[in-house]
Amino acid sequence: MVDKTKILTDGCGYFGIFPGERQLCQFEKYYEFLIEWNGFMNLTAITERDEVMRKHFVDSLALSRALPVEEQCCIMDVGTGAGFPGIPLKIMYPHLKVVLLDSLNKRVKFLNTVIEELKLENITAVHGRAEDAARQKEYREQFDVVVSRAVANLASLSEYCLPFARVGGWFVPYKAGEIQEEVQEGKKAIAALGGELRRIEKFCLPDSDIERSLLVIEKVKETGKRFPRKAGMPGKEPIR
Repeated sequence: MVDKTKILTDGCGYFGIFPGERQLCQFEKYYEFLIEWNGFMNLTAITERDEVMRKHFVDSLALSRALPVEEQCCIMDVGTGAGFPGIPLKIMYPHLKVVLLDSLNKRVKFLNTVIEELKLENITAVHGRAEDAARQKEYREQFDVVVSRAVANLASLSEYCLPFARVGGWFVPYKAGEIQEEVQEGKKAIAALGGELRRIEKFCLPDSDIERSLLVIEKVKETGKRFPRKAGMPGKEPIR
């Protein structure tokens, strides 16, 4: 009999984490909902089971390589899309408090369906742009950890995300491929927004040649009130 969970369990084991039976069932249901909803809305170009397990689920859980997520903490996932990395992290670490932020309401409806069907608690899907949400008192500088797998250059992504992190908290963007030039170009934005790059965790996804990096950025001071700038500006005119 083919073990449908092998890619997931082996990948988790690579990071020293071991999902239980209930969690494996939740991941399986999550996969099923992802494929079902992907049939009528664009959630992911990756649909083959093993690839979803490796490139979405295991990759999302790589945060455990960078920060002690087994501890109690509050996480904001900016530009979460289909729920990555926030939902896999919540499944694996039920104690986490998670907020999923996305700018498309139809994706938020999908996320709410997954949250309800998987019976996840202390996790909320929020519809809105990062530039607007980061100016709301209930979100600004309220999170221990801010994560994002969104495709954006580091300078822009820092302006979207760092305003959510509390002083002493962390911003961890997920990056692929060669990132040295992007990191160099993003240092001014990171500093301007109150962050400081502490280290870069590099690795390959298990059983693949896909190179990944987690940038571990500490929030060392409050973000200035003028940030983030109005909607669209961080992407059009990144801080240089």
